Amino acid sequence: MPTNTEFELYDEVETKYPKKYKVFLLNDDYTSMDFVIDILMSIFHKSYEDAQKIMLEVHENDKGLCGVYSFEVAETKVMQVKRKAKDNGFPLKALLEEEE
Repeated sequence: MPTNTEFELYDEVETKYPKKYKVFLLNDDYTSMDFVIDILMSIFHKSYEDAQKIMLEVHENDKGLCGVYSFEVAETKVMQVKRKAKDNGFPLKALLEEEE
């Protein structure tokens, strides 16, 4: 039979899942559509068709959702976008937002 201490510990245990973060690409006037598609395929592993849809979303709505990830993965993808854009002379930006 469990003691009172065991009951207290059991009652306090609550499983919490890690927060998820959305990664968005932001529209600008200089980054080419082809480069955005390349970013979506190489960093976010999207098919060409999905990359085209997201690129158009970025173009038409000023930002487009690339995926939802754990914080560490989302942060890494944002840094990869920044590095690849800078290396190719584009001002493309990515950001992450906590999922609600």
